[in-house]
Amino acid sequence: MISLRSAREVALMRKAGSTVAYVLNRIDKYIKPGVSTLELDEIIDGMIRSRGCTPNFKGYEGYPRSSCISVNEVLVHGIPSASIILKEGDVVSVDVGADYQGYQGDGAWTFLVGETKDERVKQLLEVSEKALYLGLEEIKPGKRIGDIAHAIQSYVESFGFSLPDEYTGHGIGRDMHEDPIVPNKGLPHTLEVLRKGMCICVEPMVFIGKKHCKTLSDGWTVVSRDKSWAAHYEHEIYINDDGYEILTKEEA
Repeated sequence: MISLRSAREVALMRKAGSTVAYVLNRIDKYIKPGVSTLELDEIIDGMIRSRGCTPNFKGYEGYPRSSCISVNEVLVHGIPSASIILKEGDVVSVDVGADYQGYQGDGAWTFLVGETKDERVKQLLEVSEKALYLGLEEIKPGKRIGDIAHAIQSYVESFGFSLPDEYTGHGIGRDMHEDPIVPNKGLPHTLEVLRKGMCICVEPMVFIGKKHCKTLSDGWTVVSRDKSWAAHYEHEIYINDDGYEILTKEEA
């Protein structure tokens, strides 16, 4: 069942979302060669708590850390580790969640470690980020989730990149993952009608190579089967009277 959020609930989610944005807007200065993903996770944990929130990833279905940090061929759910050391030219997706008084924030961004001469990697990040905002442009009451999905898919695939079938965006509120599913692939004018009060996460997850992926033996880390690199961008959205508000942005 899809929940419609009250003004009071949206205000709490706005606080959680602004904390996610606060982290994602600052973590890039720590993303550099020689840093471990565990070090980044510890910094993220402190940032979230400093804003009066708690990391909602930690303990979620047994997940052990406060963020997901996915490097290169890891699509999502990379577990931060002292043994994963960043190198020049790596691609790092940082997925962050925050709980504020029982309401959830969730967002992700992909960063380049230092510089790269690989133009295809640069294009991966540019296209994935643009796809997110093209999806958001479809959001207003009366449109459908399929319109978001189609905008993302048509743009991403026009560059020869691929989108996995298994991983999607989602509704959000008191729980981090709620109805409806928000796929990154689909046909326009299909799926649920968007209504004022809905809160959803739109999150393109994009491979340079083929769409096929697998989960490693840790039960969390999702990687491309062909070892191609990936990017992940996510905003949390509130649907208002005539469009949308990005909740994962810093409050003025």
